[in-house]
Amino acid sequence: MSNVKLGLKENWKQFILLVIVNAFVGGMVGLERSILPQIAETDFNMVAKTAILSFIIVFGITKAITNYFTGALANRVGRKKLLVIGWIFAIPIPFILIYASDWNWIIFANILLGINQGLTWSSTVVMKVDLVGEKDRGFAMGLNESAGYLAIGGVAFLTSWIASEYGLRPYPFYLGIGFAVIGLLTSIFFVKDTIHHVTKEVVNSSIRKLKNIFVETSWTDRNLGSISQAGLVNNLNDGMIWGIFPILLASRNFSIEDIGIIVAIYPGVWGIGQLVTGKLADLVNKKYLLFIGMLAQGLSLLCFIYAQTFVDFIVLSSILGLGTALVYPTFMAGIADFTHPAQRAQSIGVFRLWRDLGYAFGAILTGIIADSWGIMSAIVAIGVLTLISSLIILARMRIAPR
Repeated sequence: MSNVKLGLKENWKQFILLVIVNAFVGGMVGLERSILPQIAETDFNMVAKTAILSFIIVFGITKAITNYFTGALANRVGRKKLLVIGWIFAIPIPFILIYASDWNWIIFANILLGINQGLTWSSTVVMKVDLVGEKDRGFAMGLNESAGYLAIGGVAFLTSWIASEYGLRPYPFYLGIGFAVIGLLTSIFFVKDTIHHVTKEVVNSSIRKLKNIFVETSWTDRNLGSISQAGLVNNLNDGMIWGIFPILLASRNFSIEDIGIIVAIYPGVWGIGQLVTGKLADLVNKKYLLFIGMLAQGLSLLCFIYAQTFVDFIVLSSILGLGTALVYPTFMAGIADFTHPAQRAQSIGVFRLWRDLGYAFGAILTGIIADSWGIMSAIVAIGVLTLISSLIILARMRIAPR
């Protein structure tokens, strides 16, 4: 352990490798991002929004639970082993999406996707934080999340283009076979575990340990609790966008290709923006970055009710993506700042549990409101909740680290 060094410069080879792996992780989600709601309507004749959004509900719940156990087991089992196991769960997913003859098979594929994402994305997050140490955490998270969400946006556009040229199935999902195989082989043969980096950091840490990691990360700690509720609301509105926007745009008579562009802009700006906002989280107070980011998300969602043209949706999707870019790397860097290195993986797991439960809550809430009062009412409700979340951060979070 004496030759183990912390820092981005000292560990750049492994860091870049993990960034690449996370791009493949994001690509697995991008497969569904722009076309699965349309497959629900055209291939399975589904009409009710709550039923269509069921795939997001099971994905969110499964990923959230897996996040928690990934954090709890990271020190015991090892980060690399969990990463490899996560890729094994990815192998069947594209085949199920290609050959599914019943919507229940789509649900099952998204259970596997939730496990895959919880194990792989959580592992790469924790491993990057382990490698870089305290100085560049925000920048590290910016690069990690940027790679993942640029991949989501890029693959969402690519699958919509393939669907417009060759049909909704099977060709768009062939990409997933490549992502799963390359991700698995790279993780097995090239990725190294980072547990020794944590051990080295523990020796020099002066941060107090949490008495109850789950309770304090969830709410009772002012800083960790503020971050956790914002993470939940952030993914709550992302779950709504994932499920409702393709349907909304199709109802406005946009083509599949136009829908793919609009849907891809949001995670695309989100991904590119994190290259800047991640480093910003190392330099600027995290409280204000989180407040401004959540505020921008809430306001842009409320403005969507007035959007009519292609340009309107592009501009608002860009603002929404920028707001999300401000908060996403800041979430992880903030959790890492306020937890002891020995408890960091568990605390990140608890945060990611609540954050990704937002997908399920968002899909359920959106589906119920959309079926009862229409899509626009759902967008307004989620926008208001996002604004309330920004105010909680402003009122409750403290500036100084513990």
